[in-house]
Amino acid sequence: MHVVVVGAGPCGLLLTVRLAIAGIKVTLLEANNKLDDRPRAGIYAPCAVLEFMRAGVLDDVRAQGFIPDDIVWRAFDGKPVLEWKDSTQVAKPEAMTTLPQGMLGAIMYKHAVASPNVSVKFDHKVLNVHQDERQAWVKTQLPNGSQEDFYGDYVVGTDGANSQVRKSLFGDRFDGHTWNAQIVATDVYYDLHRFGYGDINFILHPEHYYMAARITRDGLWRVSYGEDTRLNAEECAANQPRKFETILPGNPKPGDYKLTRCSPYRIHQRCAESFRVGRVLLAADAAHLCNPFGGLGLVGGLVDVGGLSDCLIGLHEDKADDTILAKYDEVRRKAWHELINPISSGNFQRMGTADASSLPGTDPSMSMVKRANGDPAIKKDLDDSAYAICHDFTQYYKESTSSVKL
Repeated sequence: MHVVVVGAGPCGLLLTVRLAIAGIKVTLLEANNKLDDRPRAGIYAPCAVLEFMRAGVLDDVRAQGFIPDDIVWRAFDGKPVLEWKDSTQVAKPEAMTTLPQGMLGAIMYKHAVASPNVSVKFDHKVLNVHQDERQAWVKTQLPNGSQEDFYGDYVVGTDGANSQVRKSLFGDRFDGHTWNAQIVATDVYYDLHRFGYGDINFILHPEHYYMAARITRDGLWRVSYGEDTRLNAEECAANQPRKFETILPGNPKPGDYKLTRCSPYRIHQRCAESFRVGRVLLAADAAHLCNPFGGLGLVGGLVDVGGLSDCLIGLHEDKADDTILAKYDEVRRKAWHELINPISSGNFQRMGTADASSLPGTDPSMSMVKRANGDPAIKKDLDDSAYAICHDFTQYYKESTSSVKL
């Protein structure tokens, strides 16, 4: 089998690694001339860490990353409103793990190119995707204007929110909505621990909400905050010092911290009408989008490609027929509509709470966290819910030998 994967982000790379391990030939196409190192995701829930384990990359991820401490929601003055104790499930092999997305991508890339089954093509911009009953192929354009086609048994689009693979299938249709909000993701060296903050903090406020999380061992923090939607990228960058002085404890001025990245972006809740059209499949941001609060965007994508890997491996090894791809489409879209979309939407709406102190008593999710801190049975239910978006596709093999831990 030969699979053409479009998009060399962490999800495309994870899919490539899993398929290559199984002896499947993979051509990985990337429009840019290098891996993307922008400040995006950085915290991976246990369900995603399971996928790192299955791809054989977790040791490298943990060598550079770390297991964070508990999640804390805070009022704007920094006072804790609610702590989710052992939210990282630290005793489990798949405990929540933190590592900047760019560093994760570099690890995945190292594993991918180490395989003789993998060919990576940078500077190949996808123009269109075609298929017939026997194969699918991608037409690409190189920087010099020349074109090149790549053929495979299947094409998988993991090429992000502006996926050309998805547009080749559905045009501009991408159901859902864009929030009336703008997020600025920054990476900054500014020690929030000395103000009593833990590794993962959600600060609730109608205007000045933000998430602050330590993302590297050497003290780099991700601070993602809401910004006026009327500001363009340059204006967001110019306003960043004022925002930091307003929202961060200690009211720091530029000389008090080292800013390494600042990237504004709009946030969306969208899902493609299908994740499979014949021999062409979609996964991760190419298939669905959600806001970043709660970390279900990249995590959901990693779980997508973990399941899709099992489906394609089953086909390759003649353990499944192509109806398993219809099951992939059904299950992953259902997971987005019934879990990822409502949970991530609730997470974002909670960020703008005016009366943060009331949440543990009025918000059902926060109430469950509060009760779980003192009740082992509720704590187990809460821990188990971290795996709700997972699905074992090997159960659809002709002779199921499922060994996937969920």
